Amino acid sequence: MSRPVMNGIGRPFRPIVASFLLVAASAALLSGCAAGDPTATSTADGTDVPVQSTEPATPSAEPDPAIPFAIECDTLLTPEQLYAFNPNYGVAPDYAPSARTVATLVEEHEGTSCGYLNQTSGDVIEIAVATPSESAATTLANDAAAASTAVPTYGTPPEVSGYFTRSGENGQVQVFTGPYWVVVDSTAFFEPGDAQTLVADVLANLPAS
Repeated sequence: MSRPVMNGIGRPFRPIVASFLLVAASAALLSGCAAGDPTATSTADGTDVPVQSTEPATPSAEPDPAIPFAIECDTLLTPEQLYAFNPNYGVAPDYAPSARTVATLVEEHEGTSCGYLNQTSGDVIEIAVATPSESAATTLANDAAAASTAVPTYGTPPEVSGYFTRSGENGQVQVFTGPYWVVVDSTAFFEPGDAQTLVADVLANLPAS
C-alpha cells in the first residue's frame, strides 16, 4: 500500500491543500458580497434586498398661523359713508357671512365681516377684512388674479391690487393692500364700478399699516 507523500518536515501535503482551498473559497464569497449593494442583504437565492432606512421622514412645514383682525362695522364703513352710497342701506340684522369667500376670510383667516341690508330691494352687501399671513396672502392674491379681472381703479399696483368677478347672481371685489385682504360681495354688483365708492371708503378707513 502506498503512503502519503511527506514534505520536508514530515507533514503530508493534503491538509495544506485543503486549507488553501478553504481560504480561497472564503475570499471568493467575500468578494461576491462586496460587489453588491452595500445597503442590501441577500436572500437564500442570492437576490439583493434593499434595507429600508430607519431615519424618520422630514416633517412638512407647518402653515403660518392666522393673524386675527377685528374692527367695528361702524368704523369699517361709517353710517355717513353708507348713507352717501345709498340711503336705503342699513346694518343687516342677524347678519352672518353667506358668500363662500367671506366665510373663508372669517373662519380660516380670523377676519371681520359686516353686512348691510337694502331695505327696499333686500340686497345684502358683505364687507370683510382680514390680515392673512404673508404666504397665505400671496396664495390668495394669485388665486384672485387667476379667477378675476384686474381693476386698476381700485388702486395702483403694487400698493393696491384689485380684482372683480361675477359668479351667478353675485359680484365680488377682492383687494390686497399692505397686510389687508378686503372682500366686498353682493347681488347688487354687476360691474366693477358698482362697488367703487365702497371700496375707496373701506380702504381709507383701515388702520395704517
